[in-house]
Amino acid sequence: MTTALAEEFEAHRPRLFGLAYRMLGSAEEAEDTVQDAYLRFSGADRAGIDHLGAWLAKVVTNLCLNRLTSARSRRESYVGTWLPEPVVTSDGTLGPVESAEQRDAVSVALLVLLERLTPTERAVYVLREAFGYGHREIAEVLDLGEANCRQLHRRALRRLEAAETRFEPTPERQRELVASFLAAAREGDLARLEKMLADDVVWWSDGGGKVSAALRPIQGREKVLRFLVGVIKKYGAELGFTEAEVNGASSMLLWAGGALIGVITIEYRTDLVTDARMVMNPDKLGFVRRQLGRP
Repeated sequence: MTTALAEEFEAHRPRLFGLAYRMLGSAEEAEDTVQDAYLRFSGADRAGIDHLGAWLAKVVTNLCLNRLTSARSRRESYVGTWLPEPVVTSDGTLGPVESAEQRDAVSVALLVLLERLTPTERAVYVLREAFGYGHREIAEVLDLGEANCRQLHRRALRRLEAAETRFEPTPERQRELVASFLAAAREGDLARLEKMLADDVVWWSDGGGKVSAALRPIQGREKVLRFLVGVIKKYGAELGFTEAEVNGASSMLLWAGGALIGVITIEYRTDLVTDARMVMNPDKLGFVRRQLGRP
C-alpha cells in the first residue's frame, strides 16, 4: 500500500475505533478490529470504493458483528461479572465528550445496557445514536431493508428505555464528588464514606478470574462499606487513588505499589453513590495503562 493510501486510512482510524469500541465494549478488540479493516483495505480494489468512510464503516461493523456473535458464548462463561473495558476519554480517544449526550454515549452504564441487545440491534443503535446515520445508510451498511432497520432501532430503544433513568451530575460536580470519595478512601475515613453511599448502592467487580474480586454484585450500604474496608486493609499503605476522566465521567484509578490495579466508575442519585463498577481484570487495564504511559 502506498504511503498516500495508508495516510488516507489513518484519517479514518479514530472514528473507526470509536465505532468498534461502542459495538464491542473492548478497547483491545476494537484495536484488533480496526487493524483487520486496514488489512482488508490494503487488499481491496481501490477503484471499486466510491466512498471510503462508508466502505470502512461497513467493514468494521460487520467485523464487529462476527466478534459479538462469538463473544456472547465467552461472556456467558466469564468468571464473575463482565464489565466493559475502560477508556480514558480526556485525550479525545473516543471523540468529543463535551455534552451530556456525548458523555452518555460512551458511559460504562450505557455499554452495560447495550449487552441486552442482539448484535444487529446494537449495530443499528450505535450507528443511529452515536454516529447519526440515517436508516437508509444503516440499511446499506448491514445489507438489510430500511423498514427492518427502523424496526430494529425501535426495539433497541424500548429495551434500553426500560432501564431506570440515571441522574448525571455536571462534570464539575462529578469531580467534586470523586475528590471527596478519594479523600475519604485515602484517609480510611469510613464514616465519611458511609455518608456518600446510598442505602441501595450496588458495587460490581470484574476480576475475570485473574485476580481476587467479588463474583456477584454487592448490594446495600453496609455490605459495600465492609467490602471497601477489606480492600483498604488488603493493600495497606501501598494503596492509592487518583482521579481521571474515564468513559466520559470523573472516575477513580486504583493503584498498589505504583501499578494500576483497578478503574472505578460511579453513578449517582443526587450526591449519593448508587452504582460503582470496578474493573480489576488485568487484561482489561492494558489500554488505560498505555494511555497513561505506564507499563
